[in-house]
Amino acid sequence: MPEVVTLGETMAVMAPAEPGPLRYVHEYRLKMAGAESNLAVGLCKLGHSAGWISRLGEDEMGYYLLGAIRGEGVDTGNVQMDAQHRTGLMLKQTGSGETKVFYYRENSAASCLSPEDLQEEYLAGASILYLTGITPALSESCEQAARKMADYAAKSGIPLGFDPNIRKKLWTGRDFRPLLRELLFSSRIALLGLDEAEELLGSREPQAIAALLREKGAAFIAIKDGGHGAWVADRQRLLKIEPFPCRTVDSIGAGDAFNAGFLSGILEGRDLKSCGRMGAIAGAMATETLGDIESYPSRSQLQLRLEEKPELFR
Repeated sequence: MPEVVTLGETMAVMAPAEPGPLRYVHEYRLKMAGAESNLAVGLCKLGHSAGWISRLGEDEMGYYLLGAIRGEGVDTGNVQMDAQHRTGLMLKQTGSGETKVFYYRENSAASCLSPEDLQEEYLAGASILYLTGITPALSESCEQAARKMADYAAKSGIPLGFDPNIRKKLWTGRDFRPLLRELLFSSRIALLGLDEAEELLGSREPQAIAALLREKGAAFIAIKDGGHGAWVADRQRLLKIEPFPCRTVDSIGAGDAFNAGFLSGILEGRDLKSCGRMGAIAGAMATETLGDIESYPSRSQLQLRLEEKPELFR
């Protein structure tokens, strides 16, 4: 059974071949994007096992995504192909050092995920269950599915990893902050950005953030601050993790890569600093190509950087 099981939507992505407003772009490259599948792919590249629960449209984009994610080693045995709903789509726009995204995911197959899509026998074999705040914002049934996974984690004693991954574009007519706080406070492994901590907890002070999350039961905490590095904590310590040097091309997917590196360290029983460094290295490397997962590190690539050795090309 997979060590980590996650739940969420993955979309087909149309990435422009050149920067600038999309009205002037005529060529695109097909890619994929989804915070949860990114995490699963990142873990598999680092030598761990991960399972992804989702729904895809029974259409060409759906089969493309299924094959691509399965090809990275992720267990897709709990992905349902939905003949009644289409696969979600995202368009990227690049230029001037920033990336904008445009969603076409309303009423997508993944928005129809429900508690019935989660099989407790499958969840029971995991060492970590993983959620983001994106999934419950997709629909009422997705919220119910996310709650079921969180409830099962609490009932079974399996640690819940949670990243709020705030996406206000999905918050149509509802403030999801209370729900995200609820899920964050139920997690044993809390993974959030510094801006998200300010939004949900009212603080940008890492020590105060860590203290509150410890009080709520978190055993491991990662507070990410992009190019400024991160802070990682367990029940006793709070450590500053310096950013790993990189040449950033596209930062989307870096947070998921950080999470994959950090969780890998936890699964391997590594010390807190090593877990943080693994996250920082994976997150930095993720920014060095266009696309979410294309430059996620392999186990050997990560290990060389942990040991500060040059990578040899044969």
